[in-house]
Amino acid sequence: MTIKKTITGVILSGGKSTRMGRNKPFLEIEGLPIIKRTYALFEGIFDEVIIVTNQEELYSMFNTKISKDLFADAGVAGGLYTGLFFSSFQHSFCVGSDMPFLKEPLIEYLIRNIEGYDVVVPKTKDGLQPLHAVYSKNCIEPIRKMINDRRYRIIDFYKYVRTKIIDEVEFISLDPLRESFVNINTPEEFLNIKQREHHL
Repeated sequence: MTIKKTITGVILSGGKSTRMGRNKPFLEIEGLPIIKRTYALFEGIFDEVIIVTNQEELYSMFNTKISKDLFADAGVAGGLYTGLFFSSFQHSFCVGSDMPFLKEPLIEYLIRNIEGYDVVVPKTKDGLQPLHAVYSKNCIEPIRKMINDRRYRIIDFYKYVRTKIIDEVEFISLDPLRESFVNINTPEEFLNIKQREHHL
């Protein structure tokens, strides 16, 4: 079976965008909203795409599964739980909705490492990148327990499942500038990216 048939692509779009003041997934980068960039990429890689959001009406233009958070106010951990819960496949590749520069070769590299693991997560010089990682359905119960304990940091459950950390020395050739892990949280960050666009 091909990668496309056996993995779900999950886009976590439940953030409140408080620091940005605007809905981050719909910010335009290179003429296209971030969410449309990610969705188009995922459609080409995965047979199933799930968008996890509490604003379902904003995503009605996408012909895909739209899932509402099963946990209220559990942040990214709740979104991850929801995406894995509704996934049709054992493994899902999960990203935030504010990451405009995802790279297909890097995604596929991570996926090729899933055999025997419940989490495959890249580690850069900035640390673990839990919102650019592969998760299995075996993570659902540990995430639920963590949320019930009012702990919401994703990496806290990694010790309870089979976790493979992939250091950037293994994948840096696929994304030398580490652009895959860029996310937009503030108007300043968005402005910096837009200015870079104009200089390309």
